[in-house]
Parts: sequence; C-alpha cells; structure tokens
Amino acid sequence: MVSDTMGITYAEIELIRGDDLALERAGYLSADQVSRITVLALVDSGASMLTIPKSLSQRLNLSKLDQVQAELADGSIMEAEVVGPLEVRFQNRKALVEAIVVNADTDVLLGAIPMQRMDVLVDPKREQLIVNPSNPDTARMLLK
Repeated sequence: MVSDTMGITYAEIELIRGDDLALERAGYLSADQVSRITVLALVDSGASMLTIPKSLSQRLNLSKLDQVQAELADGSIMEAEVVGPLEVRFQNRKALVEAIVVNADTDVLLGAIPMQRMDVLVDPKREQLIVNPSNPDTARMLLK
C-alpha cells in the first residue's frame, strides 16, 4: 500500500530484525520467530537514514550500534542512538540498514540511504513510492 496525503508520501514497508534473520539462516530460529512489523512510513528523500521511534526499536529488540548527532528539519541538533541491523522491505525490494532512534512517538521516516539501496523512488506525478521502472525485477546499485 502506498498513499499520499496533501503532497506527503507514505508507503507501507516491512521492518525485520536483522539479527533474527541471521539466526534463521543459521537454523537457530524458525521463520515465525523472526521479529518483524509492517508500518506506514513517511517517505523523504531529503532525509538520509531510516528513522524510527524508540517504542519500535524496543519492540523489535534492536541493538544499539552507535551514538550520533542528527540535524532535524528545523536545524536543531540532537543526540540519537543508531540501532540495527534492520532489513527494510518494499514490494520486491529489500535493504539491510541501520536506523536512527527518536524518543518522540513519531512516524517511521524512510530516507535516501534505504531508498537507494532498494532502488526505489517517488513517482512525482502520482506522489507514490515505486520500484525503479528502469529496473523492475531487481535492484541495481551504482558503483560509479
């Protein structure tokens, strides 16, 4: 599902705990034991990373990987945890990423890094997140 509200684009994405996927591949967890959640994310190619609320990080039991300074839309700077790994899925695409955690109960924000890794973009005419029509079957990475 992809929706648009007054020029703001949202997309339904699945977030999966990356450590659980590794344990599943190694045979220590079954597929139904892997922590995952489907969310409606605000799509913003002007933001860098995936950003999630603290409650979601706790629900998926994500590990703290780093502490960074993050600049908000209003120009203010905040200290934020980086957690992960998380696998982000949209349609036939997936990307393994880290996420910045915000303490506020806010929308999940899908930024440019996970979008580029999945080779997805916002269709400006329909204002929807779509799989890159130049590469509909598989994501293509730029190495130049």
